Amino acid sequence: MHGAEMQLFGMPGMFIAGFILFLAYIFIATEKIPKVTIAMLGAAITLLLGLVKPEAAFHHVDFAVIFLLVSMMIIVNIASRSGMFNWLAIEMIKFTKGKPKYVLAALALFTAVASAFLDNVTTVILIMPVTFVIARELKTDPIPFLITEILASNIGGTATLIGDPPNIIIGIAANLGFMDFVYTLTPVVAVTFTICIALLMHMFKKDLQATPEQMALVTKLDNSKSIKDKDLMIRSGIVLALVILGFILHDLIHIHVYVIAMLGASILLLFESPCQIIHDLEWGTVFFFVGLFIIIGGLVETGGIKLLAGQLLNITQGDLNLTSMLVLWASGILSGIVDNIPYTATMVPLIQELKTSMDIIPLWWALSLGACLGGNATIIGAAANVIVSETSAAAGHKISFMRFLKYGALITFISLVCSSIYMYLMFLK
Repeated sequence: MHGAEMQLFGMPGMFIAGFILFLAYIFIATEKIPKVTIAMLGAAITLLLGLVKPEAAFHHVDFAVIFLLVSMMIIVNIASRSGMFNWLAIEMIKFTKGKPKYVLAALALFTAVASAFLDNVTTVILIMPVTFVIARELKTDPIPFLITEILASNIGGTATLIGDPPNIIIGIAANLGFMDFVYTLTPVVAVTFTICIALLMHMFKKDLQATPEQMALVTKLDNSKSIKDKDLMIRSGIVLALVILGFILHDLIHIHVYVIAMLGASILLLFESPCQIIHDLEWGTVFFFVGLFIIIGGLVETGGIKLLAGQLLNITQGDLNLTSMLVLWASGILSGIVDNIPYTATMVPLIQELKTSMDIIPLWWALSLGACLGGNATIIGAAANVIVSETSAAAGHKISFMRFLKYGALITFISLVCSSIYMYLMFLK
């Protein structure tokens, strides 16, 4: 039955698979229906039409990505319950002496570094309550701080394998380790971050005003109750450090990063109530990945990815420099319009298809930089953007699409220019 369906579809099957993916993108971008619902519905239709055989569906779901994602969710969820991240953030803020522009820089630095080692969604969730407290004490608008945190989270998350979901997808597909990302992307991320935060400090300077009395209140923020469970802080801190060390030593110990993460998560769960922790995980994100992998599997099975790869080669004439720049800028622009997770998941098999024609290593880095940094372009460009926007609106501080675009588009353009120069110097020439 399924074989007959596949023969019946032929070329039309390719267009049907492409149409399903296109519709999924449209609905994900409009946010009228939860994206997990769109992904699962698209996957169900893909299987129902026989574009992917049910028995082959699991081959298209990258369980290494799923296990790494879930394991890091568990580790960060447990570690954050101790209050350790809030304590670190407040201590950093107190060091600024309450001067608004330095507070902005400190919040940005904390968010960027934390996003590299946790993930940017978790980081912005942790830093937002601290931000609202600081803005209240300084009697200033929290929106400049929140916009800066969004931008810093996406820039910082670009630096490592686990910082942003697109990097997890790329790292697993390309067999790139944690230190591959650190060595290759940290230099350009550091330069981009420095330029962008300096620019934001200048652009927001009219909003960054406070009296000496207001600044003094920030330096006296009570941090004594931030640590809710000292034993948990020590335990989760040690496990998180060992997991990151395992990632760093990946090339020496030859253990997959998702296995290291699973081990760390399992150890922490020994001391917790698994049902409570697992209940609080972002299962919508996990099933979004599963559905998405199956939808893209339909395009792979019907030959759509091979066709797109051929078209890309025709446009660039197989020139590595041109192909790399096209991937970088197209990823940066499109990731601001649609969610960067489905975009990356679509591009991965496309790049793999090009490996017989060119060296695809530069293309992986171009995809990573474009997809992660491009998420800054609009308020819907990345999950962290949406979460901050919704939380801020609920607190009475709405971040409009156009207000964010004013800063996000400029920061994205600067980021992509920095990335282009870096890519040329490092890989192309």
